[in-house]
Amino acid sequence: MSDNFADQLHWIDTQQEQMVRLVATWSSINSWSYNLDGLARMGNALVQEFEILDGQIQHVELAPQSVVDANGNVVDKPLGKAIQISKRPDAPVQVLLAIHMDTVHRPGGLPETRLDDQVLHGPGVADAKGGLAVMLVALQAFEQSPLRNHVGWQVLINPDEEIGSPGSSPLLVQAAARHHLGLVFEPTLPDGTLIAARKGSGNFTVVLRGRSAHVGRHAEQGRNAIDAMADLIVALRQMAQQDKDITLNVGRVEGGGPVNVVPNLAICRFNVRVIDKRQQQWAAQGIAKIIDQLNDRDGLNATLHGQFQSPPKTVDAPTRALMDAVTQCGRQLAIDVPWQDSGGVCDGNKLAAAGLVNIDTLGPQGGNLHNDKEYLLVSSLTQRAKLTALLMMKLATGQLNMMTTKA
Repeated sequence: MSDNFADQLHWIDTQQEQMVRLVATWSSINSWSYNLDGLARMGNALVQEFEILDGQIQHVELAPQSVVDANGNVVDKPLGKAIQISKRPDAPVQVLLAIHMDTVHRPGGLPETRLDDQVLHGPGVADAKGGLAVMLVALQAFEQSPLRNHVGWQVLINPDEEIGSPGSSPLLVQAAARHHLGLVFEPTLPDGTLIAARKGSGNFTVVLRGRSAHVGRHAEQGRNAIDAMADLIVALRQMAQQDKDITLNVGRVEGGGPVNVVPNLAICRFNVRVIDKRQQQWAAQGIAKIIDQLNDRDGLNATLHGQFQSPPKTVDAPTRALMDAVTQCGRQLAIDVPWQDSGGVCDGNKLAAAGLVNIDTLGPQGGNLHNDKEYLLVSSLTQRAKLTALLMMKLATGQLNMMTTKA
């Protein structure tokens, strides 16, 4: 190990207890994507810790999220604030480090965070509050290096990733244009595997409006919205079955009322996952065709809401080069860095679609994400912080040249 790197990497080894404390503290703050008070508390707690980096800190207001309510109407839901921290924006190499502060865990009824034989249990410990700690300590180590002036960086912490980053997506696109590469701190797979390619994902809602009528007296005058929704679901399934690589899941249906009234409203919410842009376009056209066919029916109106908010992330040559660089850093640290494709999505999808090469699973090892048995392997906190710090120091020396032209 080069003497230029050894001191900083050794310092990271001394930070494990502090990292566990940070993650446990942050895990105790409920930061569900729609818990604005909790997100504000979480944001303040993060700023208190990230101030040590001496960067320029901004709280960024996000536009509200447009959602379809239970009555089929589009309404706005307010979102929390994002946090941006920047340092040396004029340095020759610019790196974006990003991760979210929100979790899927609603307030109440969750187990307390606890440490059990070097495994930390608690809501959001792996996804992604452990990633926040990894990012912070990696940057602290890098800022101790005499090489730091060669690399500028920006931290972007968003409050809405678990709902598709509807408000922070413009910030991600803007950041992609300013940086040469991106490092995203989602957790690895439970065995330490990092994600290479990712499927694209789209969330859609179809609002079906028919015509009410009394079932006993005038059933023929009605137009049953639930019947139409059943036909919609069958048609969607038949479309998806034409391509084995498409995943389509109807996750929620709503509508109806008294059984002696023909229902005039039904709502179907579904997710579609695709492997590439060609398949995304094909699926979007297929969904639109099904909606058009429903609208050809007398007395029925079908309105489609939603889009592919996370385009597919493929492994192109620049991405492969960055993956190889991470693997090389792992080898130098005696860390095995295997890779695997995934059907899951994250903000790495959006950054890649905006033209920024990125690795998006630089957070710690953990598992049981999104449920009450979520856990994090404590030893992986310092391990992953060293991996990121070494990568950035190699960028600073010019040993890794991942730069592309930026405006």
